[in-house]
Amino acid sequence: MSSRIRFSTARHVFEAFPDLTQVVPAPKDERAPIDYARDLLGSPNRAQAITFLSYLLPRREAVWWAHQCVAAILGPKAEQDAALQAAENWVRAPEEENRQAALSVGTASDQRQATTWLALAAAWSGGSMCPPDAPPMPAAPPAASAAPPWACAKAVNAAIVLSMIGEPNIINDRLKACAEAGIRFAEGGDARPVVAPARR
Repeated sequence: MSSRIRFSTARHVFEAFPDLTQVVPAPKDERAPIDYARDLLGSPNRAQAITFLSYLLPRREAVWWAHQCVAAILGPKAEQDAALQAAENWVRAPEEENRQAALSVGTASDQRQATTWLALAAAWSGGSMCPPDAPPMPAAPPAASAAPPWACAKAVNAAIVLSMIGEPNIINDRLKACAEAGIRFAEGGDARPVVAPARR
């Protein structure tokens, strides 16, 4: 198995994404990223491990990991979900047409749904955040319409966390399963967590 980690230390993740310190404490030493993810998983706030992994993984891999978590938690009822499918299509073929399709579905969907954020994570992986048929933004610098570097990671995190809402008695177990899957995937393994599908 080959590692999917793109940072040599956990500290480098925080240097690349300074906003991450607003929700996850930065390490005090030169700890390896996976070791730090495991530390966060063992902390009282397991959600921090999910957030850290959302930033640690490359964007395409992060979207796939989130897709696997959301699909496992939502179960069979998610199989026909257009936003979930749009994200999967982009991961399998990360072309501009598929990214724009994910943007269209994500912006038209209910933002209270995990799958909406999954589609937005794919859409915000790079390129313009404006639909292809939108008029150009007057007097805007070229980067103004581009997704900020942290947008994909935030959407990945939102998708995973939102998929767990509604069954509070098992949220902690699901956080653990998804974080373990993220760590395993980062190390080159399978991204799918072992969880019972939602009953709602």
